[in-house]
Amino acid sequence: MVLAALLRGLAAACLPALVLGGTFDLSGLSWTLKNANGTIAIPGSVPSQAHLDLLKAGIISEPLLGINDDLQRWIVNDNWTYTADLTPFTSTYAHTPGERVLLVFYGLDTIANITLAGHPVAWVNNQFRQYVFDVTGILVSPQSGNNNLTVAFESAWYYGLNVTARPDAEYFPNTANFEYPGVRQWIRKIDDDFGWDWGPAFVPTGIFKPAYLVTLLDPTSLTTASLGEDLVFLEESSIDIFKPISDPFTLTYDESAPWNVNVSLSLRSALPIFRPTVTLAIPELNLTSYPIPVQSLPGDTLNPSWVTALWTVPEGLPQRWYTHDLATGPKLYNLTVTFDFHILDFPLSISFTRATGFRTIRLAQTAYTEQEVAERGITPGDQWHFEINGVPFYSKGTNIIPFDPFYSRITTEQVEWVLQAAVLSGQNMLRVWGGGMYQPSSSDVSGGLYSFYSLCDELGILAWSELIFSDSLYPINPFLLENVEPEVRQNVRRVNVHPSNAQWAGGNEIEGIVLQTNTSLANGTHYLNEFVTLFQDYLYGIVSSESQSVPYTDCSTTHGVLSLDPYVLRFLNATPGYIYGNSERYNYDASQAFNLSTFPVSRFVNEFGFHSMPSFYSWEEVLENPEDFNFNSTVVMSRDHHPPAGSLAFPNPNAPQGQYQMTSGVELWLPTPGTSDSNQTFAQWAYSTQIFQSMTMAAQIAWYRRGAGAGENNLGSLVWQLNDIWQGVSWSAVEYSGRWKVLNYELANVYSPVIVSSFWTPENETLEILVTSDRWSDVTGTAQLTWYDWSGKELDTMTHEFTVPSLNNSILMTQTGLDTILPAGSQATDVFMLMNLTAQADNQTVTNEQYFTPASLANTSLVDPAISMTAGSNYTFTLSAKGGVAPWTWLDHPSGTVGYFVDTTTGLPTNGFYLIPGIDRTVQFLLNPALSKVSSPSSADFVVRSIWNNTHV
Repeated sequence: MVLAALLRGLAAACLPALVLGGTFDLSGLSWTLKNANGTIAIPGSVPSQAHLDLLKAGIISEPLLGINDDLQRWIVNDNWTYTADLTPFTSTYAHTPGERVLLVFYGLDTIANITLAGHPVAWVNNQFRQYVFDVTGILVSPQSGNNNLTVAFESAWYYGLNVTARPDAEYFPNTANFEYPGVRQWIRKIDDDFGWDWGPAFVPTGIFKPAYLVTLLDPTSLTTASLGEDLVFLEESSIDIFKPISDPFTLTYDESAPWNVNVSLSLRSALPIFRPTVTLAIPELNLTSYPIPVQSLPGDTLNPSWVTALWTVPEGLPQRWYTHDLATGPKLYNLTVTFDFHILDFPLSISFTRATGFRTIRLAQTAYTEQEVAERGITPGDQWHFEINGVPFYSKGTNIIPFDPFYSRITTEQVEWVLQAAVLSGQNMLRVWGGGMYQPSSSDVSGGLYSFYSLCDELGILAWSELIFSDSLYPINPFLLENVEPEVRQNVRRVNVHPSNAQWAGGNEIEGIVLQTNTSLANGTHYLNEFVTLFQDYLYGIVSSESQSVPYTDCSTTHGVLSLDPYVLRFLNATPGYIYGNSERYNYDASQAFNLSTFPVSRFVNEFGFHSMPSFYSWEEVLENPEDFNFNSTVVMSRDHHPPAGSLAFPNPNAPQGQYQMTSGVELWLPTPGTSDSNQTFAQWAYSTQIFQSMTMAAQIAWYRRGAGAGENNLGSLVWQLNDIWQGVSWSAVEYSGRWKVLNYELANVYSPVIVSSFWTPENETLEILVTSDRWSDVTGTAQLTWYDWSGKELDTMTHEFTVPSLNNSILMTQTGLDTILPAGSQATDVFMLMNLTAQADNQTVTNEQYFTPASLANTSLVDPAISMTAGSNYTFTLSAKGGVAPWTWLDHPSGTVGYFVDTTTGLPTNGFYLIPGIDRTVQFLLNPALSKVSSPSSADFVVRSIWNNTHV
């Protein structure tokens, strides 16, 4: 009996994974999808979205192909209705008096009327919420034999236009419009569905997450024989693991105190349940709580009841969770939660197990002390960095956007590959951008469909989470607030269990918008007051009431706080010369790409980037005609949404600006691509924009990491962005297919624990070379600095021993005057410096390789490298330069394959390096069989190139 009840509990907790007892999966019904006038009627599916069902039915071609983002706008302009006959359920559903039926939707996108058996159920308008409705009365009294479940979706675009046309609709200045303008701040839907400057605007709609019918018994139909049926439905769970606060003014945890494990369950039962208990257990630690008495259930299925249990776990017993690059790395434990109760004197229980970890994560935001300013040379102002388990660390990472324009086709394999790419490139933090989607926990929790936070937990990478508000001011009215509150509560509760979650930010880039509005408009204070109401007071109150384990900030880019208790934002209340908050940096003037004076001096930089093209292989996935394979072809330019059109104009009239920014970057710093083979020229352009992107990002990262040992005490840099949403111009490090760009290999290099970096100031001809470490203890090692000419001849070499303190720098050399810096008799265009280091850090050997070129590669005297590539077994390739030096030597793996290259000596991701005569490189391609369409590529299909090929076939 208890085993049967246990299975019922698992079914209720993980509905997407199981269909047992009284749980009926609506994906098994025969669905029909129709447009408003009925001219299209095709099979539909759940979970899905209208575009995907139209694609499956052959009505449209793949939305990401060609210019379909424009040609398929008719779908956005229509209303779409999903209908299914419930006979497969009702024919087996033997309703008895008192039995209850719940209709459960884990995700509806977005504006929809739900009807069942001819009766209205609800009107919904929030993509980010899960909905549960008691439909018992409706099912037992169908109208005129109507046995259908219907979800009628209204065009989100037209809904937005209708809302904004109301006379009481507030005007919002300074809103960032991309393609569908002026509506997204009124709709609780993925912001970038309406377009962004790196992606398309499909504005999808549909039942995009799983849906179920759940039956529950009550006493009028209960017998001992029926105890195998569902009794309790677990609607939500929150598992919050934290330590008590020792200082409320700094929100510092008492690291020596026991762990608090706070478990809250949202339950529905048709049966009154008295004196239930909750038992918590961690099998790996041989820990089991006593039965903890919790609140009784009233036997009401119209609304959930919450029960809460608090358990303490001794400090020192569980091993702490860290990121993969710190201390002991990610350690997870299985926490089993059991809800025990009695029915007819029979002991019953529902139970589920979630993987979790023990860690504290703190965002330090209060002032540096006078002692720290004096002794450490820190510029006065407020801190802005993260501490894990009480220790500051350097946050290295990127930002993520949605993985596909259509959520319901994202897979765990696809997401895991992107997250692994982050870990392999040395990242320990990802920012979940506030214009996208609340990322799911795992595929089997709350209809997640794919895993995200559970993968971050396992891989040891922190996720900076944001509420979905981005680049706009927002209306403050009861209608919005009543809708947002359950959205935020549901998602914060769900994510609490994950040790990878680092914080909740209220939104993306909004503080700067409202401050500009406040100073530029006569009524700007009105908008500032609305911002304070929503982001300082309302959302902060919700998040802090649901989670005690993570901090809250009002916005991704912020001036910080005046006070943490109470929570009061600083805004522009600053002391000149002091540093506050964090920052972002975008500069599209390629002539300033390496000008150190243009880089921000900041405690933390949470966004910075430059756009590039995807590879020729990605273009092959979407370009349909030979004439499209050109840098400025109509189709290629239509996939450059930067700067955004701000309207439905197609192709983007502003694309020439974005194209020019990439073009000028290549022309200023690399040989301009141009050969007799148009396809090769196009491929070299795509590759060269990626090289320039990686050069600019590496320069900035090195500068920000250098700041850990400077007055700003910079402890964080997050590149914009990690992943792609389609095959087009973007800021990504990983292409839509999973193919690594040059940038992701460069991140692996510059996010290494210990790096050697050069800083060149042309105004006074000063070169400084530093070693930077992000380790928690001193690092010792040796650096070798060697000058070469472009033929590969060694001209001079220097060896430096160094010791770097924790989170600091060690200066290897500072020289002034180009004549002094360069080898005797050399010109800047004739030489470069190879910088290598070998260090002992955390009982391991760390290596790093960087390059300093005193002149732009566009002006250097390159020599034909005559690269020889010899294929070995298991996709190993040995590369030799038989002629001159080959800057940015790059291997391409064949079309249809997904994987990455590693150096066979170090095991580190390696590509895009300087190949020097006499210094051969052997790399191996590690194939991902789950994502590769070609499982056994031929070694002959691997291609090697360098910037020499920009102008030579």
